Amino acid sequence: MISRTTLQNTIQRKLEANRVVGIIGPRQCGKTTLARQFVPSTSANYFDLEDPFSLARLDQPMTALQDLQGLVVIDEIQRRPELFPVLRVLADRTPLPARFLILGSASPELLRQSSESLAGRISIIQMNGFSLEEVGAESQNLLWRRGGYPLSFTASNEDTSLEWRKDFVLTFLERDIPQFGFNIPSTSLFRFWSLLAHYHGQVWNVAEAARTLGVGETTARRYIDLLQNLFMVRLLQPWYANLGKRQVKTPKVYIRDTGLLHYLSGIRTEQELLLHPRSGASWEGFVIEETIKATVPDEVYFWATHSGAELDLLLLKNGKRIGVECKRVDAPHLTPSMRTAVTDLNLSKLLVIYPGPHTYPLAENIHAIPLAHLVNKPSSLIE
Repeated sequence: MISRTTLQNTIQRKLEANRVVGIIGPRQCGKTTLARQFVPSTSANYFDLEDPFSLARLDQPMTALQDLQGLVVIDEIQRRPELFPVLRVLADRTPLPARFLILGSASPELLRQSSESLAGRISIIQMNGFSLEEVGAESQNLLWRRGGYPLSFTASNEDTSLEWRKDFVLTFLERDIPQFGFNIPSTSLFRFWSLLAHYHGQVWNVAEAARTLGVGETTARRYIDLLQNLFMVRLLQPWYANLGKRQVKTPKVYIRDTGLLHYLSGIRTEQELLLHPRSGASWEGFVIEETIKATVPDEVYFWATHSGAELDLLLLKNGKRIGVECKRVDAPHLTPSMRTAVTDLNLSKLLVIYPGPHTYPLAENIHAIPLAHLVNKPSSLIE
């Protein structure tokens, strides 16, 4: 089993400081496996809300939970949102006999009751599939190709991995979406999701997408908001300031897991990925997600002007602005756009992340660094 030590330590630290800790992230990213390392599934303190027995035990939630002591885990909390007010009451007890670790497959925006009922009592940890730190730099191409979902990444061969991703998408559309109360035809949402794969790494044109699918713009916005709240899609917002230049003010769209991106794009093998015209965009999305996982910034943006200057990723962390460019080339070189970004955005540094082995300077405050640097020295990226 691949160790997720950093996540485990973060959860432990949060549990010591908070009455309720929430782990949120997409389905099948490993939340349950991680939670069972704190409380075994056979314990009376473990509730899996996809298990009919656990649901029956929580028929009277206050009665079921109030006498438990120690750490209590409630998995797939989004299936019973009425539990949040109960947890608020239980978390306010003094002395506190139990702390709660709750797992959910939707963002706080979709689980509004968590923020309303548990405000000031809950600390949220966002979890994803495997990161490059967890699988090791030597597996970066495999992680890029298959994505970070554990059962896709660890599959015995490429066909098994692809089949898992196909089944995941089908289950997500036909079972998970209706469980959240959304009555959306699975074929319509699959067409929309596949269209987003085509837009991956590009500015999101909602009007064009709506025309392509033959739906209204309101419907297209509703679809993308849903996929974003369920961690399938990232809308990377633009950064713009008063620079006297016409700047892009529309977000970019990315499929967050490159394994799913490749399935939706019809990419089946490593050779097909390397030769695909969207290979560079796929790499860009992969590097963006891994950089965010490694650095945990306060805010993230991209930046672009209508005259052609652009920056793939702008990290805001501890009052600093750090730029990131993603280049799938053997040896990146300095471009006028990089110089413009450093000057106009007042960057502390600009990092050009590429798949090669060496770190070298391109100019003052501009360095080419290997993707493996995210594993070996992630903290140095934001120092």
